[in-house]
Amino acid sequence: MAVNRKLITKIVIHLILISTLIVVAFPIYYALVMATHTHQDAYAFPPKLTPGKELFSNIKEAWQRVKMATLLKNSLIIAITVSIGKITFSILAAFAFTHFKFKGSWLLFPLAMVTQMMPLPVRVIPLYRMMAQLGWLNTYWALTVPYLASTTGIILFRQFYLTVPAELADAARVDGATPMQYLRRILLPLSWTNVAALLVIEFVYMWNEYLWPNIAITASNMRVAQMGLRMLYTSERGAAEWNIIMAGTLIIMLPPLIILILFRKQFSEGIAMQTTK
Repeated sequence: MAVNRKLITKIVIHLILISTLIVVAFPIYYALVMATHTHQDAYAFPPKLTPGKELFSNIKEAWQRVKMATLLKNSLIIAITVSIGKITFSILAAFAFTHFKFKGSWLLFPLAMVTQMMPLPVRVIPLYRMMAQLGWLNTYWALTVPYLASTTGIILFRQFYLTVPAELADAARVDGATPMQYLRRILLPLSWTNVAALLVIEFVYMWNEYLWPNIAITASNMRVAQMGLRMLYTSERGAAEWNIIMAGTLIIMLPPLIILILFRKQFSEGIAMQTTK
């Protein structure tokens, strides 16, 4: 009887997992199928769920229509710059909070936590005025500098550094290592899983960012990939060309997907490490 219960439980769990996988994967499959059809077939009813023969022509049309190469270049520059900048500043801030005693440290960390409650839409107007006064609108500065500070990254590395035995720092100090040498030679090698996890999170976040670039950028040569996807929605035919839009979506999905595949192991380990602390 107990064996039958275990078997039934396993079957139910697998059915739930398979159903969840279908729900999650179907929109991606449908986008891929839609990108292979003509404009007329995209509006066919019932919808066609089998691939067509227009994938490469649709990708070419999407690529040329919005100058996709420029959009991808801008998004890559912004996502990589912000990811590296956030990781660097987060490591240094977490190191300061956990290994140095200074006046006001008890107040600075809670203040940093408060900023987590203020999402970008709340800060759009003052941030726009600041960028305008600095002359940074329509530049990479406006698209990168506001994102360089990361409370999430500080928390991630701070919680990890608190678990590192204090004896390691004492031993490094006895050996004559400076704080930065201790950080570079001991803490950083131990932090690679956290670095990879934060890299994936920040890269995907910045790649998908639309609101602030849409406000801060008006020059066509500074537009990002998500703005290009919105441009594809505007069709000369009146009705949206969903086959072209989905072809553009597939192109834009590739870079974050590649990053996730490359760092999937470290990302999983980094997240698991945080959840077990």
